[in-house]
Amino acid sequence: MAMDVVDFEIKGAEMQFVEVELDPGEAAIGEAGSMMFMESGVEMDTVFGDGSQQQQGGIFGKLLGAGKRLITGESLFTTIYSNQGSGKKRVAFAAPYPGKILPMDLRQLGGTLICQKDAFLCAARGVSLGIAFQRKLGSGFFGGEGFIMQKLEGDGMAFVHAGGTVMRRELKAGETLLVDTGCVVAYTTGVDFDIQYVGKIKTALFGGEGVFLAKMTGPGHIWLQSLPFSRLASRIFAAAPQTGGGGREEGSLLGGLGAGGLLGSVLGGDNE
Repeated sequence: MAMDVVDFEIKGAEMQFVEVELDPGEAAIGEAGSMMFMESGVEMDTVFGDGSQQQQGGIFGKLLGAGKRLITGESLFTTIYSNQGSGKKRVAFAAPYPGKILPMDLRQLGGTLICQKDAFLCAARGVSLGIAFQRKLGSGFFGGEGFIMQKLEGDGMAFVHAGGTVMRRELKAGETLLVDTGCVVAYTTGVDFDIQYVGKIKTALFGGEGVFLAKMTGPGHIWLQSLPFSRLASRIFAAAPQTGGGGREEGSLLGGLGAGGLLGSVLGGDNE
């Protein structure tokens, strides 16, 4: 299936969104719940599967695309935004949490990109959303990101989201980088992905970095994020007031005064 060639513009700093410009007849596919706005003339249609099989027809192709998304933990349905008007139209997709939106030209990346299962945001119509099984059992059982990752295939534009600040690095043949498993966003198919044990029990128990690290060996490109969503969620959960009267009511001045919370907040800082 021929890929739609779309123009785009990424806006914002910490909470970014991407505007995709569609010529008449062009379309983009988006992850469920990622759409920010669309101009009049853009039609939205929810399809079964990843959308890339729709032009081919046949129930088998649709079931195959839906099955791939179900295995990676995503929704069975994908939304297609197509320009049915006579002029250029725009549709925008927003990032789910603070970070950066990365434009990935699959044509320049060899036609395939492996990424975390929740990294995909949107793409030009024709990009296939598949699954990539980790070839080594150690990567699957201890990798932190699961045995299955998403595989984006095609020669069009795809957009993935990463938390915090993003680092792109090119690994030469044989060059190895050890990375926290949650910080891996995406990598090209030439990169060998494996899991390495920290090696010291004391470091594993008290170092705070986990027992296993991702071992990434070139050649190829890798993209890393400074703030994985799992790390952000754990910090929010740890800072949230606990039930049973132990928390403080920061949203209410009267509540804080009544429980002595205001004085406790001044003296205790952020409870860290």
